[in-house]
Amino acid sequence: MEAALPLQRSRFTARRLVHALLILAALAFLAVFLLLPLAAVFVEALRKGLGTYVAAVVHPEAIAAIKLTLLVAAIAVPLNTVFGVAAAWAMTRFDFRGKAVLGAIIDLPFSVSPVVSGLIYVLLFGAQGWFGPWLQEHDIKLIFAVPGLVLATIFVTLPFVARELIPLMQSQGSDEEEAARVLGASGWQIFFRVTLPNIRWALLYGVLLCNARAMGEFGAVSVVSGHIRGLTNTLPLHVEILYNDYNYAGAFAVASLLAFLALVTLGLKTFLEWRYGTELAARAGRGH
Repeated sequence: MEAALPLQRSRFTARRLVHALLILAALAFLAVFLLLPLAAVFVEALRKGLGTYVAAVVHPEAIAAIKLTLLVAAIAVPLNTVFGVAAAWAMTRFDFRGKAVLGAIIDLPFSVSPVVSGLIYVLLFGAQGWFGPWLQEHDIKLIFAVPGLVLATIFVTLPFVARELIPLMQSQGSDEEEAARVLGASGWQIFFRVTLPNIRWALLYGVLLCNARAMGEFGAVSVVSGHIRGLTNTLPLHVEILYNDYNYAGAFAVASLLAFLALVTLGLKTFLEWRYGTELAARAGRGH
């Protein structure tokens, strides 16, 4: 017994050492690949002083890019929220033919390059695309215009809300909704008084992720925007244009707005997980 104690202590010490090394390795990785680049964005943005930073942010083209980014997100995020809730409801509450196909379609934007998705819209709605001549005849402009940016953003952000809700709704089950139906509640009453309160925090979490991706999307909107300054350039595209013009201070200044958005999103996400994580786990546990 006494001889075994030093061996157990040495094993315990070795495990603690391994845990410490793994934690240090993870922290070092995060510092080098995440925190250091993020800090570099703000350092470079303020390198030439606060006046240069403010001038880049309030430049008319930057203001137009901010407004366009907000407009695209204001259209795409609510539409994907409605679709995500409807898709999650259908996937978790009903059995129907093509259910697996619907799940695959929801995940499709995760497996398709954003650049390819933007190119698809160009091939469909561009001047030489399948529907291009018809759109030109009716004076409808999708590509190199705001509608094209909205379509591309909707495609790349489509899965976020649905994929946050589907696992939660599956784990919760439908017992409460069936009880409400037995008591005479209508479909809308069941949704607003039973389903929505149960999923509200996961829904908000999905909306936050969807909004962050919508504002930060580059690949798909780059293909369909045409890079028209002051008209079809979102914030990420405006950053690229400033960088290509060797206006590094301006590019990093505008990029810092996107970095700030990422930090705000991360903060809200962390707050939701801390504040309502126990409630979400409890609700999920009642579904088992």
